[in-house]
Amino acid sequence: MANRVSASITLGGTLSPYAYEALTALITAEALSTEWDGEPFEADHHVPSTALSLFAHEVANGRFEALEAWCAEHGIAFARWSGVYPSQWSAERVVFTGAGEPVSYPVDEDDYVVIGRAALERLASFDAVLAYFDAADFVVPPPVVGDGAPFPQEPLARPGFDETVPL
Repeated sequence: MANRVSASITLGGTLSPYAYEALTALITAEALSTEWDGEPFEADHHVPSTALSLFAHEVANGRFEALEAWCAEHGIAFARWSGVYPSQWSAERVVFTGAGEPVSYPVDEDDYVVIGRAALERLASFDAVLAYFDAADFVVPPPVVGDGAPFPQEPLARPGFDETVPL
């Protein structure tokens, strides 16, 4: 059985209606909620014009593997926090800006970015340290479906998980 911790993820970016439905299905499969210990996510739980923040306890390995992989594949920005599992891993924030590769930043249990001496020496300047913190504090944009409408009001047929979803 996998080690489990609390974790949260904030998502955003531009999606087609079909990609939004696939995203909703992944969120549902992860049993995420829009608040700690809240009701399971449903599309109408999202507040338009804000990034979609989701939460869960007992997350295997502190990662939403299928959801994060799907977001990276489809260019959907996210920032994920996961708590420490003593003697196994430290708390972390993973940031994906919608392009490139996700980047992991060490954080404390309150999601404050921390930096060790070796990283400070590698960065070598105060400006580089500030840029590091700025990158870790990436602001996830709100999700936008299609031509700018916040979210579809009527659900679409859900594509299968193995199906390629157009953006």
